[in-house]
Amino acid sequence: MSSNLDYLDPNLLPLEQKVIAYLEAEEAVRQAEVEARMLQTPHPSATDVAANNFIQNIPAVEPPRPLAEVQQQIERLQQTVAQLREEVMQLLPARDEWVKVNLGYGPSRVGAFRLDNPTPDQPEYMLRVVH
Repeated sequence: MSSNLDYLDPNLLPLEQKVIAYLEAEEAVRQAEVEARMLQTPHPSATDVAANNFIQNIPAVEPPRPLAEVQQQIERLQQTVAQLREEVMQLLPARDEWVKVNLGYGPSRVGAFRLDNPTPDQPEYMLRVVH
């Protein structure tokens, strides 16, 4: 019989740390993608805003990073996510089943599940994390 406290097993600590790093890297990719979309969207110029009296007393804002720099960051982060995904997959004790892990707020689950019809650009297993 499996215990609900199995997720506290110290042997799962390396897996937990990799999953946390993986989730943080995925979040960084999402934030960088939002930044890239914002840079692609035309914003009103300061004179347009002042002329229309939309905003008064605007504090000085740091100029945005160039879009190319953000896109390079996204590529680096995506490579990091792919690398961490592979490391998590290697640490999983089994495929096609959930493993309980402690991501800091109770039992969470992580698992690698076989895809029915993988394509050449898609891995055979999909990593899933429920937290």
